[in-house]
Amino acid sequence: MSKVLERFLNYVSYHTTSEDDQETVPSTDRQWILAKALEQELKTLGATNVRMSEHCYVYATIPATTTKKVPALGFVAHMDTAPALTAENAKPRVVKNYDGGDIVLNEALGIVMSPKQFPKLKNNEGEDLVVTDGTTLLGGDDKAGIAEIMTMAEYLLTHPEIEHGTIQIGFTPDEEVGRGVDFFDVEGFGADFAYTVDGSTLGEIEYENFNAAGAKLRIQGTSIHPGYAKGKMKNAVSLGMEFHQMLPVSENPAYTEGYEGFYHLDKIEGTVDSATLYYIIRDHDKVKFEEKKKLFSRVCEFLNEKYGKDTFSVELKDNYYNMKEKVEPHMHLVDRAKEAMEALEITPAIVPIRGGTDGARLSFMGLPCPNLCTGGENYHGRYEYVSVNAMEKVVELLIKIIELYAK
Repeated sequence: MSKVLERFLNYVSYHTTSEDDQETVPSTDRQWILAKALEQELKTLGATNVRMSEHCYVYATIPATTTKKVPALGFVAHMDTAPALTAENAKPRVVKNYDGGDIVLNEALGIVMSPKQFPKLKNNEGEDLVVTDGTTLLGGDDKAGIAEIMTMAEYLLTHPEIEHGTIQIGFTPDEEVGRGVDFFDVEGFGADFAYTVDGSTLGEIEYENFNAAGAKLRIQGTSIHPGYAKGKMKNAVSLGMEFHQMLPVSENPAYTEGYEGFYHLDKIEGTVDSATLYYIIRDHDKVKFEEKKKLFSRVCEFLNEKYGKDTFSVELKDNYYNMKEKVEPHMHLVDRAKEAMEALEITPAIVPIRGGTDGARLSFMGLPCPNLCTGGENYHGRYEYVSVNAMEKVVELLIKIIELYAK
């Protein structure tokens, strides 16, 4: 078994799902368990300055092996998994030499992953794939990135003859709930530039991401016996449906791609008396992003005029912004990644992130930080999988980037 696969299978055995709307970082105590394991592993590998912060951030250093003036590079991945679906008791399985057809994830439940639904599977024909049993997330986002960084670290620490500058490693909690760098110590991290290893398809390099906001829409209804409700009842759940129907139908994630933004209703809870709708609002273009937020608020105001003051109230909060403006002055980060991929016969593809990474906020905190692929697909769902071959290639990619900076 390859070392990166062995590590990955170990890491996904840790249940590290984060949770929204928590006051603390990390948002769940279970993230500490993996953090402590990673801290110990880094010490065992021989990394220096290994430490864990009071907010569950794990940091370490691989000392430089050259006296040349070389930028200190950072590599960052996150420990939590998305709350969209549980990752507890994940049961990973390796599909050897994938034949290009349907993969039965769970025969008893009739859960099948098919290239008809997920065409990218065809690109992985002949490779070894790690899949789930269809009842949980796999955890490749971002435990694949952690496994790749760790395996890179082990290689460098056992091959001191390789010339490289100082390498900094950082593992973060709570990325999936937008708080991954709330307490990240950029100055103490000590990197001049960094990469998050938190992407998807092998070959992808990302330095543009969504501008992102979260919206919590509260609706105050009036509950009354339905037999005597005429002219009196205000059904908060129905009003929530009316609000949602007033948003542009085409600006829904199910109908958008590339640089197209969206409104996404992520969760709804409530009764006739009161309801809360949770949205995420996204757009790469800052002007369009601001327009989306204004429209959201205008719909709220319009419905308050229709149904009465304070029937609808909204909390809007920006989460992160497009890192493009912070990375473009340092395009050597993208150019080095492309050069490294070409040297390894990986076809580079510069694509916009239809989401965000810790790197987006780190870039605005003074640490320019584009995102690199991990070799996984279908993140945040039961059909998530990771290519073992791609993970091994990503390890080579990280090492090659490091070597190129030392030349």
